Amino acid sequence: MTGPAGSTRATPPDAPAATPPARGDDGRNETYIERMDRNWNELLQELRVTQTGAQILTGFLLTVPFQYRFDELDDYQRATYLVLVLLSALATILFVAPVSLHRLLFRRRLKPQLVDAGHTFARVGLVALALTLAGVTMLLFDVVVTRTAGWVVGGALLVVIAVAWLVLPRLIARRAAADQEAGPV
Repeated sequence: MTGPAGSTRATPPDAPAATPPARGDDGRNETYIERMDRNWNELLQELRVTQTGAQILTGFLLTVPFQYRFDELDDYQRATYLVLVLLSALATILFVAPVSLHRLLFRRRLKPQLVDAGHTFARVGLVALALTLAGVTMLLFDVVVTRTAGWVVGGALLVVIAVAWLVLPRLIARRAAADQEAGPV
């Protein structure tokens, strides 16, 4: 097999007979396995950011019951708090899961499967994180202002997250596809 700049790479004896084609030509001269390695490294960079945020948020939530005003929360606020602790812990677990998978699948030549599973864990973790962020904000406004203010701010935050995390990336991708079809300007 020939790689970049004419270098020759030996194909591992247990490598699949045919590697799946890349999804679109992005101008990179890399093998399928090199692409999977790059995708894995990019995923790890993303997870470093989200793991840290989720872990800090979880740590903060775990300290709340030890604050003197915690006893003043009503049943709704306590239930909301407990759901938020579970969501935050879930987000942390999902963001750390690819690391555990990597340890268990290390040296088994399953990088494509690892990238796919890590991608899924990251996406579901982002949903849990979005719900936690909106929920924590909702609870804070509920305690400090009113329950109605909490619902309004929590809902508004979910809309902002949906726009920033879902709508905007789709618009960017659609515009890039249209620009690519139109050709050079």
